[in-house]
Amino acid sequence: MVQPKDGGHDLATRQVGGPAARHDADPAARHDRGPNAHGLAPNEDTPFVNLRDPARAVGPDGRPAVSHRAPLWADVPDERWNDWRWQLSNRVNTLEEVGQVLNLTEDERAGLSSPDKFRVDITPYFLSLIDPDDPNDPIRRQVIPTDCEHEAFTAMMEDSLAEDRHSPVPGLVHRYPDRVLMLVTTQCASYCRYCTRSRIVGDATQNFNRHDFEAQLDYLRRTPQVRDVLLSGGDALTLAPKVLESLLRGLREIPHIEIVRIGSRVPVFLPQRIDDELCEMLQKYHPLWMNLHFNHPNELTPEVARACDKLSRAGIPIGNQSVLLAGVNDCLHIQRALVHKLVENRIRPYYLYQCDLVEGSGHFRTPVGKGIEIMEGLRGHTSGYAVPTYMIDAPGGGGKIPVMPNYLISYSDHKVVLRNYEGYITTYEEPEHYQAHDKANCKYCQSPRAEAGQGGISGLLSGERLWIEPSGFEQTHRRGNESAHRLQDPSKWVPYGVGPIEGKAGQPLPGLEAGPTPPETSDAASTPGAPREPKFEYAPGEEPRPREGEATGWSHGELL
Repeated sequence: MVQPKDGGHDLATRQVGGPAARHDADPAARHDRGPNAHGLAPNEDTPFVNLRDPARAVGPDGRPAVSHRAPLWADVPDERWNDWRWQLSNRVNTLEEVGQVLNLTEDERAGLSSPDKFRVDITPYFLSLIDPDDPNDPIRRQVIPTDCEHEAFTAMMEDSLAEDRHSPVPGLVHRYPDRVLMLVTTQCASYCRYCTRSRIVGDATQNFNRHDFEAQLDYLRRTPQVRDVLLSGGDALTLAPKVLESLLRGLREIPHIEIVRIGSRVPVFLPQRIDDELCEMLQKYHPLWMNLHFNHPNELTPEVARACDKLSRAGIPIGNQSVLLAGVNDCLHIQRALVHKLVENRIRPYYLYQCDLVEGSGHFRTPVGKGIEIMEGLRGHTSGYAVPTYMIDAPGGGGKIPVMPNYLISYSDHKVVLRNYEGYITTYEEPEHYQAHDKANCKYCQSPRAEAGQGGISGLLSGERLWIEPSGFEQTHRRGNESAHRLQDPSKWVPYGVGPIEGKAGQPLPGLEAGPTPPETSDAASTPGAPREPKFEYAPGEEPRPREGEATGWSHGELL
């Protein structure tokens, strides 16, 4: 499968083949009763090949499609490259090693050289996805440290979600009534620069052991109101297979635990880890759910597609939790491409998180208004199941709060006031410095999806107009009817009570002033008892602006 290019960097080296390129040995790729790849009549001798399925993408050599591999590892045999243990053992973490793959900037060199930096470890697979010559590559910004990580910002916290305060035993966070977060490791396959648990994640001295696991399980046995357990860390899928299965078995032996979830970025950093052995083990402990963490379309490679396909076939529902990150995905067109690619891989977009107020993440933070703008451009403009919920994880431990009415109490130029489900009131400090998304150099912005209808609310917010009329309103919105609907009459789109307007809806409005009051009746109607007919007639909504304190005819006549 050909992956999108970012800054001229091709993420895939093999293309999808024609109808002859197929997996004949895979029963799931066969369909003898449907039309063939050319849409012709079915042929029982020619099996159907689903070229839309990302997990079935193949290259011109007939083998499964693969993503780009950096020249540094060109001589590594495929068997080793596809071994997840080899990937973990050969992670890149020093200035010298990263410099062999990427052309580093001075800011990146300073970040990699800092003695107190948050841990760096990048799998060869994930590092290979980065354009070596583009300092703004969206994958690069997520895993390569810069000197910006040491800049303090307003409301910065070490434990911004107050997880330690909600931990009855080490590693177990009980913030919500019926569900808990179970931290089982501090290790990850690679480390995100905006990690909300950077206070402990990556530190091997703070890792959890079997004694901690038993204390967590014992708490759950004694707490029957808990029905849902989320395994996280670190990343639970980096645990040794026997340790992970021991934890899952311990949870399944507790009768009141209904749902077990795993939050993981291993399929993003290390899709090779999702093998048949792991999936066979996981499906023994259903009902089991999994939430992954994709932030950009470039992360959804052919290897990822096959890994997620294995999880789906093991009966595991998959969701996705993205973080809104400046310079990575703070763009409607990028977010739309991401959610579309997720659902194509049978991954349900679940949450879009506002970046937490955690140390080292200041340069990633966006205004809440940017998230609202993105949600406005997704909801209704694409399928409902492709639209995530925009969330702020409340500083101070209030939990996840959706950015929507009833929860968003106040929004000023520097602070957002929120209420959680319990009535807990908290604030989220807006970033003081935010560099807006570079639309001029964004390939997603340069090729937006053509879409008829309303183009946005920017004109309303700027005061340039009072309404938005869909483009081609009179011609294109009949939807096959011969006669226009009454709401397609442009006069219906004249704002009520505004007065006479020059020009058409959608253009900037001139200054409006109250005009002279016309005579109430004609000369012919001056005889007592004669019917009173208006001398001047106006189209609906075009009557002069009423004088101060005077009601319009619409307000007490036509509309009521």
